[in-house]
Amino acid sequence: MSVDPLADPQPLIERVYAYVAYRVGDGVHAEDITSEVFERALRYRKRYDERRGSPLSWLIGIARRVIVDHGATQQQLVAEIPEVGAAGEFEDLIASRLELRAAVQSLPERDREFIALRFGADLTATQIARILGLRTNTVEVALHRALATLRRSLEAAAQEASTLTPLHRVL
Repeated sequence: MSVDPLADPQPLIERVYAYVAYRVGDGVHAEDITSEVFERALRYRKRYDERRGSPLSWLIGIARRVIVDHGATQQQLVAEIPEVGAAGEFEDLIASRLELRAAVQSLPERDREFIALRFGADLTATQIARILGLRTNTVEVALHRALATLRRSLEAAAQEASTLTPLHRVL
């Protein structure tokens, strides 16, 4: 008897949504894509083969195809970080998230995919390797490089922001 990959769907829904939101931004679009992922999973659940990976890996594979089908990887970039009011914790958090999103979106597609799989879907390097058909070491190196590029981008943005005068920020 085969295993039902959707026997406990709630944690899978949360992790697939997190991955999709990492790729396309959160909100209605990510919800629509996540819904389509599970619609396809229900339609093809008899094809699930536990020898080829976990239910989450299977669903992430479906999510990757749905995102491509929707052309959703071309998310609109955040052109400019909006100014925040008083330097409160909430405002700082929002600004940091916007900066991070802009930096991630500036990465090459392959790097964004690795970061979304690792941090959006919370997959291990081994799981990512299985999904992408790569060696685990290749994934680990690619993740290391992607994160280094992301770190440099964030540091450069922080450096640029600290050199701007209040007048430059308005312009």
